[in-house]
Amino acid sequence: MNWCSTQSSRYPSIAMKYGISIIGAGRLGRAFGRRLREQGWEIHAVVTRSAATARRAVRSVGGGRGLAELSTSVFSAPVVLIAVPDSAIVCVVNRLASFDGEILSGKTVLHTSGALSSEVLSRLRSLGAAVGSIHPLQTFSGIGIPALEGRMFVVEGDAAAIRVARAMTRSLGGQPVPLTASSKSLYHAAAVISAGHVLALEESAIRIFVSLGMKRREALKALLPLTRQVLENLERVGPRAAWTGPLARGDYSVIAVHEDALRHLPLEYLDAYRAVNRLAARILARDVDSIERKLAGISSKSAAKSQVAEVSA
Repeated sequence: MNWCSTQSSRYPSIAMKYGISIIGAGRLGRAFGRRLREQGWEIHAVVTRSAATARRAVRSVGGGRGLAELSTSVFSAPVVLIAVPDSAIVCVVNRLASFDGEILSGKTVLHTSGALSSEVLSRLRSLGAAVGSIHPLQTFSGIGIPALEGRMFVVEGDAAAIRVARAMTRSLGGQPVPLTASSKSLYHAAAVISAGHVLALEESAIRIFVSLGMKRREALKALLPLTRQVLENLERVGPRAAWTGPLARGDYSVIAVHEDALRHLPLEYLDAYRAVNRLAARILARDVDSIERKLAGISSKSAAKSQVAEVSA
């Protein structure tokens, strides 16, 4: 389709009240469906792009009727979960809105985007549905179904939709946290910094070690404990006490040496090093302006030195 072993429930009354149809059974959609089904929720339609993926999704979820096309059968459930990529949500909304408007009356429609608010579903609200969003602060690698217990779930939208999102979160063992619609994008940016950007920084350090002649597994073994220790220190003693490295010590000569060394790598490495130093100064240092001036001076001298080297060559 083109978008554009049952366990006992933690909350039996919730499971008895709610059934759900899932549109888009990728990593997140399958995880939601599987965990909700284990907690007693009735799985209705499971809609994917093709009959083959729908069958696989139903097997993964452990219930439901697999569909390769959106139809009114998704509204056999009181709750509809849209778990497609962000870019496809509007297409799904438009398709749902094309059905008889009365069929949406009294239904709850939620999407799982971390960056978009429930306003992307506003067309369905005008047709009688309660709309909202639910997003778990959890990565989904596609390898197995992750546990969702203890995870934070951001919920927002209409009051009735938030009640359903809270019930869903409680069934999954998570902690619901309400946000306003205008806060969603900033929330998601923070989550991306904490996960994807940290991964990029860690991988860049690993590749530098590999470029020095280490095997990848040796680089991983050396660097991951270092990163874990800093994160443990952050949790234990707070950000300023956990801050380490030459900038934390005010050792600007070392930072200058680092910048010179990083010039031999693709430009993104040096750009990232400088950007993260400036960010660290802004959020961790006490004398921000002084540190920023010194960092700017180092970068200027490093750039001038590089230009001289290029002319000499």
